[in-house]
Amino acid sequence: MNTAALVITSLAGLLFIARLLRGPALPDRVISVDGFVSTIVIGVTVASARPGTGVIESTVLVVALGGFVGTAVLARFIERRGG
Repeated sequence: MNTAALVITSLAGLLFIARLLRGPALPDRVISVDGFVSTIVIGVTVASARPGTGVIESTVLVVALGGFVGTAVLARFIERRGG
């Protein structure tokens, strides 16, 4: 079951990367980066649920917090820029 979840999460990450590369505007790219960070958080969480892996909630929390702060900073930049 974990393998299927990791495959689906990886496919979602690839779609976000494709959107990042093709996005016509800066807001599209910001949304794709935010989605990609979310898929990283989901992937790490699913991978840590496997038996024999260490508990890494702190890593997931730091990545999620970094993604949130990055998105907020970029949104403020876009708002001030007028785009």
